[in-house]
Amino acid sequence: MDRLIPAVIGLLVGVAVLSSCMFVVNERNYAVVFALGEIKEVIDEPGLYFKLPPPFQNVQQFDKRILTIDSADSERVQTSEKKNLLIDAFVKWRISNPRTYYVTFGGNERAAQERLLALIRDALNASINRRTVNDVTSKERDKIMQEIRTNTEAAAKLLGVEIVDVRLKRVDFVPEISESVYRRMEAERKRVANEQRSIGAAEGEKIRADADRQREVILAEAYRKAQEAKGEGDAKASAVYAQAFGQDREFYRFYKSLEAYRSSFGSKSDMLVVDPSSDFFRFMKSADSPPPAR
Repeated sequence: MDRLIPAVIGLLVGVAVLSSCMFVVNERNYAVVFALGEIKEVIDEPGLYFKLPPPFQNVQQFDKRILTIDSADSERVQTSEKKNLLIDAFVKWRISNPRTYYVTFGGNERAAQERLLALIRDALNASINRRTVNDVTSKERDKIMQEIRTNTEAAAKLLGVEIVDVRLKRVDFVPEISESVYRRMEAERKRVANEQRSIGAAEGEKIRADADRQREVILAEAYRKAQEAKGEGDAKASAVYAQAFGQDREFYRFYKSLEAYRSSFGSKSDMLVVDPSSDFFRFMKSADSPPPAR
């Protein structure tokens, strides 16, 4: 029993020493092996590795994935027109050289972020200061982001990191000039709206005038065709009348006399002073009387 206890203790010590000599590197991390405080080796391949037990050697791991710096405060930047803008940006970065990164920042990620933000801030100011508001907000926004990334790549490389991407999330005016800018924008929109309304009114008048002209042309053409049809109808009616009355001239005279009587004696108060023996009363006389000589 007395011999078993030291053996167990020795086994436990051996296991502890062995476990302190092994470490695992996954695909998301770099591993930096230190020997008495100095960097001995940088491992970037995943797997199981061995080292000397502390304090002879120890290991520190760093994230090799793409990291994000999202600034909490907007940067106040001045354009070439001396107008202040508030700009929110974020940066995508990663550790490219773990040895240089550790030497520069001592493995402190917060210090690395602050240094990168300072680099981005300087490049942002340099790009915005020589551009107008219109360039920053619309025309050259993509170009500015690419320019900032290009201007910070060399400095970031010396720090052991890589700038993957830089994006401008929001570009806005400072509160003291926003109102005047909005008023100018509103006035410009009203001017454009009034101009469009004027163009629309002119086009409307043009369309109405053209419609009225077409209406007059259509009515004139319809009236012409109606008159032609009426003339043709009257001509045909006259021809029919002439043909019908030409078959019996005496009946024609009788019919015309009836029309004359109807017109002359349309009312009881009508009075006509005429010789009873005139031809006007020819058909009102006795049917037995011979017709007057022609």
